[in-house]
Amino acid sequence: MLKLPGLIDPHVHFREPGGTNKEDWDSGTAAALAGGFTTVLAMPNTQPPITNLETFLLALNAAKTKARCDYAQFLGAGPDNIDESAELSLQTAGLKMYLDQTYGPLRLDDMTLWMEHFKSWPRGLPIVAHAEARTMAAVILMAAIFDRSVHIAHVSLREEILLIRQAKEKGIKVTCEVAPHHLFLTNQDIPSLGAGLSEVRPRLASVEDQQALWQNLDMIDCFATDHAPHTLEEKSGSNPPPGFPGLETALPLLLTAVHEGRLSMDDLIQRMVIHPRQIFNIPAQPDTWVEVDPNEIWEIKAADTFTRCGWTPFEGHKVRGRVKRVVLRGVDAFYDGQVLAQPGSGRNIRENSKPE
Repeated sequence: MLKLPGLIDPHVHFREPGGTNKEDWDSGTAAALAGGFTTVLAMPNTQPPITNLETFLLALNAAKTKARCDYAQFLGAGPDNIDESAELSLQTAGLKMYLDQTYGPLRLDDMTLWMEHFKSWPRGLPIVAHAEARTMAAVILMAAIFDRSVHIAHVSLREEILLIRQAKEKGIKVTCEVAPHHLFLTNQDIPSLGAGLSEVRPRLASVEDQQALWQNLDMIDCFATDHAPHTLEEKSGSNPPPGFPGLETALPLLLTAVHEGRLSMDDLIQRMVIHPRQIFNIPAQPDTWVEVDPNEIWEIKAADTFTRCGWTPFEGHKVRGRVKRVVLRGVDAFYDGQVLAQPGSGRNIRENSKPE
C-alpha cells in the first residue's frame, strides 16, 4: 500500500442550501472521503448564495450536523456586502469573487467593486477569483495594484497559464489551480459525452490548451476538483447546467498520470496537500492519512460512487490506483469501499473563529 497525507480540495460545490437533491454536506463529504480528501472548502454559489451572516450560518449549521470530513465555507463577494464580508473573514475559507460566466447575484461586472473588496478583505486571507482570459488578466492587475495575493480558480487555457507564468516571474502574488477534467478531457470528448453532460465552466478546451497545462505544470499550485454535481435529469434537459462531479475520480486519474510518468508523486502531494494548506491557511490534521493500492487497475463507474448526482464524465475510464483506507484523526473514516465516518464527525477548520 502507498501511504499519502489526507488530501485537500479547495474547490467544491455541495449545493446546500437550495439543491440538496443533487448533493448535500452528507453525500458530498462521503464522496470526498471515498476520493481520499479529508478537508474540503465549499463554494458560496448556493440558493441562497452565502454572502452574509445569516446565509453563512445556514451553511455552517448544515455542515455541523452532516459533514463527515473537515471543511470550511467560502463567502461570496457581492455588490452590497463589502463591509460585512470583511467582518466575517476570519471564519471563512476565503472570499470568492465571480467575475466570469456565472449566474445570479454573485457576478461582479463593475471593477470598482473588485477594488473595494480588495481594499477591505484582510491581506493575509485568501481571495479566489473565477476569472477567465482577459478578466483573469484584469484581476491579476488588481493583485499587482493592491500588492496582495489572488488565487485563480480552474485555469483551463494556454493563454491563461502563460499569463500566470509571466505574472509570477514578475513577482505578482498570484497562485492558481487546475481541475482534473481540464487535464484529462478536451473539446474533442464532447461528441462522446453529449452536449448536456459536457457542459462545464470553464468549458472543455482544445488539445493545445490541455497540452499547455501539462507543459506548465510548475506554474500550477493546486489540483482542485471543482466538484459541481447536477442530476442526470438536469444535464439531459433543454438547458443543462454546467458542472462535473469530481471528488471520487481526481486521485485515481492523477495516480494513473504518475504511473505513466506525466507527473511525480511529489508533484501530486505538493498540489493536493502542501500548497493548498499554505495558500488557504489550513491546519494540519494529526494522525490522518490515506492508503492507496497504486497497482490496482479498475474502471470508473458512477454506480460505485457516493455523490448524489449519479453520473461521471469519466464513466468507463480505466485508471490505476485506488483508495483503500482513509484515517482521520486516528479513526477509520473510509475502508474498503465503505464510508465509516458518521455525519457531523467532520470539523470546521475555522472553528475557533466561528460566529455565534
